[in-house]
Amino acid sequence: MKPRRTAIGARRRLFTLDLPQESPDGFGGVIRTFQPGPRVWGAIEALDLDERERAGRPEEAVTHRVRLRHRADVDGRMRLILGARRFRIRAATDPDGMRRETVCLVEEIKP
Repeated sequence: MKPRRTAIGARRRLFTLDLPQESPDGFGGVIRTFQPGPRVWGAIEALDLDERERAGRPEEAVTHRVRLRHRADVDGRMRLILGARRFRIRAATDPDGMRRETVCLVEEIKP
């Protein structure tokens, strides 16, 4: 089965790629902050709504698929920003190995 490609016209959402900046916390760990990076056009589609428990309270985890023009530098430490919405990148891949697009599986970060 051939992977589905996204038409260039379907990538009509302008995302900001949030880049991680890590600094030592003085206790052997790191403090991660984010700096706005390049703006990239993409297409987004909702995949699933998962409910889980965090700190004894139910929490929804909305997962989406975001398709971008190919970028080899996208990884799971980064985030995608779309307006006021923030998405944690869970996985990023080149689905057909042809370096045409990067598909990211993301989880929306609730404020």
